[in-house]
Amino acid sequence: MSRQTVYVQQCTGINGLEKIVLREVRGFSAEIYLYGGQVTSWKNDLGEELLFVSSKNNFKPPKSIRGGIPICFPQFSNHGSLQQHGFARNRFWSLDPNPPPFPTATTNRAFIDLILKHSEDDAKHWPHRYEFRLRIALGPAGDLLMTSRIRNTNTDGKSFTFTFAYNTYFYVTDISEVRIEGLETLDYLDNLKNRERFTEQGDAITFESEVDKVYLSTPTKIAIIDHERKRTFVLRKDGLPDAVVWNPWDKKAKSISDLGDDEYKNMLCVQAACVENPITLKPGEEWKGRQEISPVPSSYCSGQLDPRKVLFTY
Repeated sequence: MSRQTVYVQQCTGINGLEKIVLREVRGFSAEIYLYGGQVTSWKNDLGEELLFVSSKNNFKPPKSIRGGIPICFPQFSNHGSLQQHGFARNRFWSLDPNPPPFPTATTNRAFIDLILKHSEDDAKHWPHRYEFRLRIALGPAGDLLMTSRIRNTNTDGKSFTFTFAYNTYFYVTDISEVRIEGLETLDYLDNLKNRERFTEQGDAITFESEVDKVYLSTPTKIAIIDHERKRTFVLRKDGLPDAVVWNPWDKKAKSISDLGDDEYKNMLCVQAACVENPITLKPGEEWKGRQEISPVPSSYCSGQLDPRKVLFTY
């Protein structure tokens, strides 16, 4: 614990909301609000922000925080009867004071475990008992790792079903100068066309208008390349077969109250998700879904990534 306290700081954030700051010894940092269990900042060793957070946020519950990495659970988008993206992003999570350690070889990581459990309010709309444990960690090179473990703790013998996403808002310099590699030739559901199914063409994905697509059966590694900044994000994922790509563009941005009219130019959502085939857990069963995002040199392309590299273990 003495080593952990060097890297983990509990403090007060905007509007008195409690937050946790993780710091890696070489200068990377991350901030996580207990409200929503939400990462709201991830900075590199130069202090540059890597995630987008809207300037229009008021950080006042019960409204969700626009940007960072919201957790979508137990429902993604409006794919069900619950509120948009479920309720996890609108709840106060608790901090585990004694989380299970990392494996011996990785004990110098800054990390926290957050826990969300069923409540009477949630049961009115989703009548199930569950435990959601979220580990957020900074790796040795500043990689941001998130591991979700969701367990069915129902005592009535009932299974439950859910969809899920890490709704990551990447900060980009100019959306028109960004491309995504790794989703070429894949099938996707176009939310702008009543979720009709299409097949992506063979070129990397670029942006010149509104995009809202759910890519299916995606690879475990995706690259988001910011040409203007000469920066690339590599997203690695496990247990999350789908990838959602979203940018509202100018017209829709003006209709979103907690997003600045021109802020669409500096954001891109690429979400590791499980949407097409919902997850079902019987009592006592547990599901795990992980994502790791890494900043790498701009010369990177998706084919260069070492296929033997795996996610951190937890």
